[in-house]
Amino acid sequence: MDIALMSMSLSHGKVQQQASLSVMKIAMGNAKQQGEAVQELLSTANVKALQQAVQPHLGENIDVKL
Repeated sequence: MDIALMSMSLSHGKVQQQASLSVMKIAMGNAKQQGEAVQELLSTANVKALQQAVQPHLGENIDVKL
């Protein structure tokens, strides 16, 4: 086997591996951001539920004058 061809093949393999790792890191970063957003949404939903439980009468009646 030709040494130059083998060197090119190994180099090509390294480039493919580095590209795959870069794509994986981007995907992991996106997943982490989405997870944090979901946690934030869940925590704000719990606060609203607690406020409603503590003061259930708020928001039930509306005074309207014509």
